[in-house]
Amino acid sequence: MGSRATFRKDVDGRVFDAINMVMLLLFTAIIIVPVWNVVIASFTTGPTLTGGGFILWPQAFSLDNYRAVFVDDGLVRSAFISVSRTIVGSLSSVLFCAMVAYGMSKRDLLGRRLYSAMGIVTMFFGGGLIPTFLLIRSLGLLNSFWVYIIPGLFAYWNVIILMGFFRGIPSSLEEAALIDGAGYWKILLRVILPLSKPVLAALILFSAVGHWNDFMTTRIYVTDRGLFPLAMRIFEMVVRSQNQELQCAPIAIRVSPIGIQLAMIVVTTAPIVMAYPFLQKYFTSGITLGAVKE
Repeated sequence: MGSRATFRKDVDGRVFDAINMVMLLLFTAIIIVPVWNVVIASFTTGPTLTGGGFILWPQAFSLDNYRAVFVDDGLVRSAFISVSRTIVGSLSSVLFCAMVAYGMSKRDLLGRRLYSAMGIVTMFFGGGLIPTFLLIRSLGLLNSFWVYIIPGLFAYWNVIILMGFFRGIPSSLEEAALIDGAGYWKILLRVILPLSKPVLAALILFSAVGHWNDFMTTRIYVTDRGLFPLAMRIFEMVVRSQNQELQCAPIAIRVSPIGIQLAMIVVTTAPIVMAYPFLQKYFTSGITLGAVKE
């Protein structure tokens, strides 16, 4: 009787594993196939793309789409603005939210419920486009690099995630630091943040993706082309490619709008894709590895 039950469990386990494997392979294909199509199609000539359909391999390999993207003289400066904005914006935002979350994680904080209610309100309600524009103008942030940084410093959703993470850190670590004479700033910077690398890495990555892909902030608040990020330059090139033939000195090229868009997708996605492996190792690491356990 026992052997029959064991056999049944083995069969059920194998069926379950097989179903899981099929589903995971299906989900993987759903993700990889469109990405593969975008990358391969970006190396295809305009006439081939005009016909539409899925492209497994370019029938006529061409770099014309990428020449059209990099022909813009301001692209290098825009890339610098995007990189600077992404690094400064994501790091400052996560650090600011970590400071707020550390204070909010203390249950004896005076007025904590009021602060929580105020933060939750910001998650569901906004001031609207026109009031926000007037606020940004009154702060002197129009046509300023800091318009990319300051308005995005606070995100209460990140604060909620960090609060839950900080509360999971053993309190004995903070008590030991207090006994040794450390203040709360030193505890945050030397104890809490080093133990929070997994959640910090995830939030930095999410914030970096948002900063890298954002162009609406530029369209609304920035008219100085010297402050245009890469996403805005790409948006302009897509619009321009709809109406005119792009010239790539010293060779004139003719490309389709869809080819330009696909090449731009690859160019803008590549930096984030390359940065992800360096942050992925923190996602699975323990939150208090080597620390005191309670």
